[in-house]
Amino acid sequence: MLSSSFVISLCVFSLINFAHFEQAQAQTQTSNATTDPSEARVVNSIFSKWKISANQTQWNVTGDICSGGAIDTVIDDNTYNPFIKCDCSFNKNTTCRIIALKVYAIDVIGEIPAELWTLTYLTNLNLGQNYLNGSLPPAVGNLTRMQYMSIGINALSGKLPKELGDLTELIVLGIGTNNFSGSLPSELGKLTKLEQLYMDSSGISGPIPPTFASLKNLVTLWASDNELTGRIPDFIGNWTKLQSLRFQGNSFESPIPSSLSNLTSLTDIKISGLLNGSSSLDVIRNMKSLTILDLRYNNISGSIPSTIGEFENLTYLDLSFNSLSGQIPGSIFNLTSLTSLFLGNNTFSGTLPPQKSSSLINIDLSYNDLSGSLPSWINEPNLQLNIVANNLTIGNSNISGLPIGLNCLQKNFPCNRGVGRYSDFAIKCGGPQLTTDGIVYEKDNETLGPATYFVTDTNRWAVSNVGLFTGNPNPLFQSIGSNEFNGTVNSELLEHLIWTLQQRVLLQTARISASSLRYYGLGLQNGFYNITLQFAETTILDSPTWKSLGRRIFDIYIQGTRVLKDFDIQKEAGGVSYSAVQKQFRFEVKENYLEVHLFWPGKGTCCIPGQGTYGPLIQAISATPDFVPTVNSKPPSSKKNKVGLIIGVVVGVGAVCFLAVSSIFYILRRRKLYNDDDDLVGIDTMPNTFSYYELKNATSDFNRDNKLGEGGFGPVYKGTLNDGRFVAVKQLSIGSHQGKSQFIAEIATISAVQHRNLVKLYGCCIEGNKRLLVYEYLENKSLDQALFGNVLFLNWSTRYDVCMGVARGLTYLHEESRLRIVHRDVKASNILLDSELVPKLSDFGLAKLYDDKKTHISTRVAGTIGYLAPEYAMRGRLTEKADVFSFGVVALELVSGRPNSDSSLEEDKMYLLDWAWQLHERNCINDLIDPRLSEFNMEEVERLVGIGLLCTQTSPNLRPSMSRVVAMLLGDIEVSTVTSRPEYWTDWKFGDVSSIMTDTSAEGLDTSNYNSTASTSIVSGAYIHSPNDPSKSILHDNLRDDGW
Repeated sequence: MLSSSFVISLCVFSLINFAHFEQAQAQTQTSNATTDPSEARVVNSIFSKWKISANQTQWNVTGDICSGGAIDTVIDDNTYNPFIKCDCSFNKNTTCRIIALKVYAIDVIGEIPAELWTLTYLTNLNLGQNYLNGSLPPAVGNLTRMQYMSIGINALSGKLPKELGDLTELIVLGIGTNNFSGSLPSELGKLTKLEQLYMDSSGISGPIPPTFASLKNLVTLWASDNELTGRIPDFIGNWTKLQSLRFQGNSFESPIPSSLSNLTSLTDIKISGLLNGSSSLDVIRNMKSLTILDLRYNNISGSIPSTIGEFENLTYLDLSFNSLSGQIPGSIFNLTSLTSLFLGNNTFSGTLPPQKSSSLINIDLSYNDLSGSLPSWINEPNLQLNIVANNLTIGNSNISGLPIGLNCLQKNFPCNRGVGRYSDFAIKCGGPQLTTDGIVYEKDNETLGPATYFVTDTNRWAVSNVGLFTGNPNPLFQSIGSNEFNGTVNSELLEHLIWTLQQRVLLQTARISASSLRYYGLGLQNGFYNITLQFAETTILDSPTWKSLGRRIFDIYIQGTRVLKDFDIQKEAGGVSYSAVQKQFRFEVKENYLEVHLFWPGKGTCCIPGQGTYGPLIQAISATPDFVPTVNSKPPSSKKNKVGLIIGVVVGVGAVCFLAVSSIFYILRRRKLYNDDDDLVGIDTMPNTFSYYELKNATSDFNRDNKLGEGGFGPVYKGTLNDGRFVAVKQLSIGSHQGKSQFIAEIATISAVQHRNLVKLYGCCIEGNKRLLVYEYLENKSLDQALFGNVLFLNWSTRYDVCMGVARGLTYLHEESRLRIVHRDVKASNILLDSELVPKLSDFGLAKLYDDKKTHISTRVAGTIGYLAPEYAMRGRLTEKADVFSFGVVALELVSGRPNSDSSLEEDKMYLLDWAWQLHERNCINDLIDPRLSEFNMEEVERLVGIGLLCTQTSPNLRPSMSRVVAMLLGDIEVSTVTSRPEYWTDWKFGDVSSIMTDTSAEGLDTSNYNSTASTSIVSGAYIHSPNDPSKSILHDNLRDDGW
């Protein structure tokens, strides 16, 4: 299964979605079971050649590779990578065989070692998202036990070996995004158990073999972006279990076979680019289960069937760029699940329907023959509507909800016809206005959407965009690259320096589209024009990493004529990213407008390096006359425009001056940066770093709407990176007083502490005095909000799993991590829940980033009242047993569903620990159980209550270690009986804050409103070494009270 940290599901990538490889009962290794020596040698040899190694805190813990997690952890655990899975049941439980191997997304470079194909007991192989090259040898046929195999997203080449057909146990096969050649082996038809086949962007060509008719168990087939030829086989209609079919961007011939109407289980179908002939929509008549229907660009003719209104599950419908005609059925607009409708570039006629469903928010009807007036629903808020190039009546309609200028974008572009008004135009696509080489590139930074247009107030140029990025919930339709463009900076020649910087600015931003992007020059004097299009690939990298394996391919049309087919910016630049590519054309303007159309035909990869990385991208457009113009090319004259002209001149002159000064500053700053880089010499491991500009863009300039909360060290914002990942960006308001190298070293150390139950730190940003941390974003926020805030209802099974996950996370910090870490503030609000409700402890190991004397936090104790261990709160004595105490409180909160203190309750119930002891002494544990739990396992309840009481004993020595807690939760050992109430209850109530806050400044209290509990946090900059390893202990600082 693909890593969740990359936030990419296999329903988007050309990789297999591994089924959860988990046996009914975890196998245990007997005391005398050892790994088969030959298999151990093979794994060691493979890892040596690939320069990777096992994490010996996870597996290979005894020197035998089949030990630790290799026995009792599932292969798709994202925290174990690289990883193997063993079965130790052979030879009467004396021999372990390797049954699964995962080396996933760690940029391994090189060929697949030949010895790998001798691991004949493998049933699961995941080598996806690396940079493996070479061929796939016939020896792959040795792996006859294989069930789940992914070699997708690599650089493998050569022909697919026919021996793949010998893997007759295969259920899932992923070979997508590679450089294979040749046709599909007919032997693959023997894979009759195959349920999922992912081969998009694999490089294969030729027809689909007739033997594939036997693959009747297929549920998913993705084969987009290949050179598959011939007709789509009729026998696919016999694959009645098929639910997802993708055939975009191939060389198939029309028509779509009528037999596909038998596929009544289909929920997702995408076909595009059929050649020759035409097809009919009759094929979809029985596909009533469809949620996604995408048949764009297939020369489909006829009309939309009236039964389309029966497709109640449809959420996405794209029939654009076909030859459909007639009236658009009004029932389409009233489908209650439909959110996106793309019917542009057909020949539909008639009027728009008077009503539509409120759920339908993206509508493209551009380039049709629609007429009449506009209905009232066009003014609905949040509606995206593109109706350019029709015959609609605009003048008398109320179009306050639409962008201005729609009348100029109707058929034949009627504004400024005849003599014309302009003789040139230039556009800085996706960015601000810029002047370079004497050309003023006008700004194009309006917010576009899946079905939008924009016309300048001077009616000089316009843009129209259509398309919704697959798998990207927040498309920007704008690309912002880093300042990495190729070229040298000559600091001695200021003029050259200014020009170089201008070129970088010109290429730094771009406009992107998921389907069709059109730019129009309007009101042009007729004649021949020289058109310059400027590109640079700023998203797909050119380094030897899987992130460089993407291919952006699109077509370019000018005045309706295709001038470039299968245009690949990076290929044109010699395989280099951030390198300028210019294309120049000469075309005649005959009717006062010029159209530049960038179109995605379904080719190229879809999701590398991030979801939605496909479709047209362009940085700048300019058109100049190839004749002596007779128009002055100035906007309409008015006082307002004259003032604007004066302002423009002043700003332009100021901009040049600013650039000159900035250039000098740039050189000086570069020198400083080089000096800063000298400080980094000697750091063994560099953490992932982000630019401040990238994080600023990701959070919409740290917009308040994206703010998740604020703790003692500053605010935290939700952000979306360019690759589509959601992140939590912690903006540290207290500057670190370490040097740059020391700060980075600490972050690198913390980043290396990774576990399934710890929030992942992706990296940091260090620019000037700015310090930011970038964490994974967890959808379900904190445990306290779920338990006490009625945000989620957690059933008993989930609560027990949460408790187990927290215990394992703390065990890792205390006992298994290379660094021994005491968390110091374990509480419900510092436990975050991911999309599958897996718990993750947040914020650990950050104390060393701050000099306590320089911050506004002057406390000696770190923690939260109600969770604090007595020896720590009263005497400042800190060991890992303080975390054990806090865990015990959380365990009781999970059972009771209430916070550890609640002043609204009766006095004997006000404090959870006190109340739990009362009930324990009276044998009334049932009264402690959350009344919202209608079902629960009483044995587990008693076990968890017993653990909670044991963990909160007065003496740290009486509390168990967290590894023993895990064993108790698993039922491997008994929970020790507790008989006496802790003595601290006689002289300490949590309500008496003064009894524990011996030296706490009010400024040290976290006042976050994001937390749903009323607990008070006390934060410390002090260090107390763990007795386990005093030289390696790093402690937790509570940066936020809500877990971020």
